[in-house]
Amino acid sequence: MDEQRIHDMLVIGEAKHIFWYNQNHMEKYKLGAKALRKTKPTPETFKTIKRNPIYLVLDRVIDTYNIGSLFRLADAIAAEKIYICGESEYPPNSRIHKAAIGTEEWVPWVRYNSASDAIKELKENGVQIVCVEQDSRSVSYKGFVPSFPVAIVIGHETDGISSEVLDLADVIIEYPMYGVNKSINVWGSAAIAAYKILESL
Repeated sequence: MDEQRIHDMLVIGEAKHIFWYNQNHMEKYKLGAKALRKTKPTPETFKTIKRNPIYLVLDRVIDTYNIGSLFRLADAIAAEKIYICGESEYPPNSRIHKAAIGTEEWVPWVRYNSASDAIKELKENGVQIVCVEQDSRSVSYKGFVPSFPVAIVIGHETDGISSEVLDLADVIIEYPMYGVNKSINVWGSAAIAAYKILESL
């Protein structure tokens, strides 16, 4: 089945006939950027996506390219939900849509006034909180073993994760920086943590 046919089925609500799997070949169907940009899931389609017990918490991330890229990452890892917290842009937003290539329509998300409030709620539901930040309490990501469900917290592009949020973390991880740059991009930080965590599923 070609990508255009999958797109057409999704748009007209025939996704229940796709099941996201080809029953003969057991291959998961994927949509390319072109189809994603113009395709919105039906409620039935949305329910068929098997999600992993991973959350992304954005603490005052302001760059729309980063936000869109984080939606794309969340889709790639089949995250349970994104929490967009603090002063930030959020969908619908043309710049987020461009960077996300439409994946913001496929990933559950919610807006919170503060990351602290979101994290407190997650902790009450037994979610491990993992902050990605350079801090005196940080440990290397290499030896980190998560417990599920788990939330990855990433912070403001310049200021990082707020001290209040760091104090709520169960674990703070960081990456070695071998060059002259002190840190790496917000999206890159989240991606490294996400795929490290997926190794333990």
